[in-house]
Amino acid sequence: MNDRAPSVKVGIVGGGLAGLAAATFLARAGQQVILFERSQALGGRAMTDIKGDFRFNLGPHALYRAGRGVKVLRELGVEFSAGLPSVSGAYAIDRGVKHTFPGGIFSLLITGLFGLPAKLETARLLSNIGKIDAPSIQHLTVQEWLAREIRQADLRRLLRALFRLATYADDPERQSAGAALAQLQLALAANVYYLNGGWQMLVDGLRNAAQQAGVEIMTGAKVAAIERDEAVRRVRLADGTVYAISSVIIAASPAVAGALVENSEETVLRRWAEAAIPVRAACLDLGLKRLPQPRATFALGIDRPFYLSVHSATAKLGPAGGAMIHVAKYLGADAPADPKSIERELEEMLELLQPGWREVLVDRRFLPNMIVSNALVTAAEGGTAGRPGPAVPGIRGLYVAGDWVGTEGMLADASLASAKLAAEMILGNQTLYAASAA
Repeated sequence: MNDRAPSVKVGIVGGGLAGLAAATFLARAGQQVILFERSQALGGRAMTDIKGDFRFNLGPHALYRAGRGVKVLRELGVEFSAGLPSVSGAYAIDRGVKHTFPGGIFSLLITGLFGLPAKLETARLLSNIGKIDAPSIQHLTVQEWLAREIRQADLRRLLRALFRLATYADDPERQSAGAALAQLQLALAANVYYLNGGWQMLVDGLRNAAQQAGVEIMTGAKVAAIERDEAVRRVRLADGTVYAISSVIIAASPAVAGALVENSEETVLRRWAEAAIPVRAACLDLGLKRLPQPRATFALGIDRPFYLSVHSATAKLGPAGGAMIHVAKYLGADAPADPKSIERELEEMLELLQPGWREVLVDRRFLPNMIVSNALVTAAEGGTAGRPGPAVPGIRGLYVAGDWVGTEGMLADASLASAKLAAEMILGNQTLYAASAA
C-alpha cells in the first residue's frame, strides 16, 4: 500500500446515470469527489450511438413520467425534451395475427384479441387497477397472483404481456407481482417519455452537472480493487495508482461490486451477487428512410415475448421523414442460445408490421443478449422492499447504487433514487463521525 496516496473523501466507481447523479449530489454538498469510469465514454447503458442522421439508443428506452428518476433529474437541473407515445396505431400480436391493441374502452370493444367474457373482466380490471395495493403482493410471483385474481385465461396472457412491457422481464415464475404491478400502474397513470436526441441527453446533462459541481471525472480508469478492513481504505487502479478514500459508491452490477471489494466472499456482497438474476433482452434497432406503414407504430406480443415500437413517431431520433424502430424479444431464464434464430424472429415481426422495411433500410444494429437490468425483482426476496443497499453491512464507508439497489422504483428510477439515497447516507454518516470524534 502507498502511504502517500492522494486523499479523497468520496470515490464513485462507474460513470452511468447512478454514478454521475451520486457524484453531483455529494460535490454540491461540499465533498471532494472523484469518479472512475473504466471505458472512455460515460453513460453505460444510457449511451446513444450516432449513426449518420440517426440516434441509436441501446435498445428501447423509456423514462417513466411519474417515476422517481424524473424528480431526481429535475432536482439536479438536468433538462431534457421528450414526447409521449400514444396507443393509436397499436397492435397486439397473437399466434401471428394482428389485433387492435386494447388500450382503451373503444379499442377493447372492437379488438378481436379475445371474446366478451375476457373483455368484461378486462374493463373491470382496468377501471380499478390503480386501486390495487401493490406492496401487499410483493411476496407473490406474477404467476401466483394471476392465477389467484384473474379468471379469464386471455386476460392473464394480456397482463403477462403488459408486465413484460413495463418491466422488460419475462420471468413470471420468479418476478414479484407487486413490483410488476406497481410499474404497470406507474405507466398507466402518467405514461412514459421518449427522449428527443436519445438518452445521451441525460448522460450529457449529468456529466455537465457533475463537472460544474467540481467532480473530478476519470475515464479509461479501471478500478482493480477497493482495499478495506472494517472500513474502506483505498481504491487501487489497474495502472497501480492508489487513492486513499474514506467512502466509495459502487455504481455497477452486483457481480462487479463483489469482484472489486477485497475479500468480498466474507461479506454480504457474495450473497447479493449470487442472488441477482440479470434481466436480458435481444434488440434489433433500425434506421429507415421512411416508415412503410405509417399507422403501425407499436406492437406487443401476447403469446410470444416480442415488442416493436417506432420511437421516432414520438421523439426526434432521425432525419425528417425517417424512422427509428426498436424490435425486441424479452429473454426469460431459458433464453435460446442461437442469436441468429432470435434475429430472424425479430425480422419476421418487422415483416408483419412493416412490410417493405428492407427496401428503405439505412442502418441496423442487433444486440443479441443485452442486460436491461442487473437484477430481477423477485417475490422470493420480498419484491423491491427486499433489495440490497445502498449501505453495505459490515464495511463502513461502502455503498452501492444502481437499478438493483434500494426499495424505490425499477430501471432508471431505481438507479437515480438509490444514487441520491447513497449520497445522503454518506453525508449523514460523515456528520455522525465528526460529532463522535468531537
